[in-house]
Amino acid sequence: MHEIRDKWLQVVAFVEENFEKKPDLNAILFLIGVRELGELRDKPFSKEEKVHLMHIATCKILSFSGYYEHVGFDINGWPAWENKTPLPNLGYLEQESLMRQHIVEYFESEEIIQFQ
Repeated sequence: MHEIRDKWLQVVAFVEENFEKKPDLNAILFLIGVRELGELRDKPFSKEEKVHLMHIATCKILSFSGYYEHVGFDINGWPAWENKTPLPNLGYLEQESLMRQHIVEYFESEEIIQFQ
């Protein structure tokens, strides 16, 4: 439990250091979504696109537990995911803990951060 918390704090510090703003869970999901999209643009993403990017990130990180599977790309070239296993019925704190755990796993598996 402490190990995940410590790694989570390293993720937050890494994002804060690189973007000069302390991120919350949603901001980190947005960044993962942009990374998974693999597209940087001059104009900002629309509100709808930001929500879609956070969905992409959520699917990506929950794929580590087999909840989602990448099935290709939609007509706009954005990653498409399919729900494979029903998500557990968790309370808010448990959901947040699961998301943090998988975000840590994402940063580790993508070799963005090498945890001590």
